[in-house]
Amino acid sequence: MITRRLGTADVSAVGLGAMPLSIEDRPDRARAIATVHAALDAGITLIDTADSYHWHAGELGHNEELLAEALAARPGDGVLVATKGGRGRPGDGTWTVDGRPAHIRAACEGSLRRLRVPEIGLYQLHKPDPAVPWAESVGALRDLVDAGLVRAAGVSNVTCDQIREARDILGDSLVSVQNRFSPQHRDSLPELRLCDRLGIAFLPWSPLGGIARSALDGPGSAPPRTPFHEVAEERGTTPQQVCLAWHLAQSEHVIPIPGATRRESVRASAQATSLPLTQEELRRLDTFGS
Repeated sequence: MITRRLGTADVSAVGLGAMPLSIEDRPDRARAIATVHAALDAGITLIDTADSYHWHAGELGHNEELLAEALAARPGDGVLVATKGGRGRPGDGTWTVDGRPAHIRAACEGSLRRLRVPEIGLYQLHKPDPAVPWAESVGALRDLVDAGLVRAAGVSNVTCDQIREARDILGDSLVSVQNRFSPQHRDSLPELRLCDRLGIAFLPWSPLGGIARSALDGPGSAPPRTPFHEVAEERGTTPQQVCLAWHLAQSEHVIPIPGATRRESVRASAQATSLPLTQEELRRLDTFGS
């Protein structure tokens, strides 16, 4: 497993997005924990979660508690758990947003308890709250860093201007941006390029969009046949692995975090780091979605 820089840490170049282990149609707990352990065995050292990753009402922190249980059985693996606060799930399939500083502080303290750690390696603001000034929400992240509750901070679902403002407030403590980015959804390419210039890690969520069904896609949705499928057939691999290799080729600061609910899937994702793509292949892949 090759590594990439995330703040002051070196983490696996492909992480694990743990959300599918806790939301709708999630696997049973034993299979979920086995999936996490398979990620560790494959060399994955970055796991992404959030307090809002749950299915039913009253399950706040389901995913964080699951990860804490899985990691407790495998101490010493050097895993960086990145969690997020600022969103909620009432249990009816919808999402809410709350960027008030008091809420962010309380959310972080809850995550600390559920993850069973004295300090969160990476704490990210899940989404800007239009009802709260951005500077106030980001200032709450700075306060968490200053209080020693959070080692580094990140922001998610943001614009270039919001990244710049967050950088002004957090300085070097801002180490990541997590936006939607995939072959099918490239609206965040300007944010990716800004992160590249600033030396900030860019963590694409739902990185397989257009190649495979996402945990957020509706039932019956299916990806089209794409150049990713063609290159996969030529290379004797899967479109998902080609897609992750394409992400890695975008920038040395890109660290995709594909989700998984099976051990086989997470092992395949990890193997994408050993699939260098040629310039001709990258040109073909870039034609999709353009």
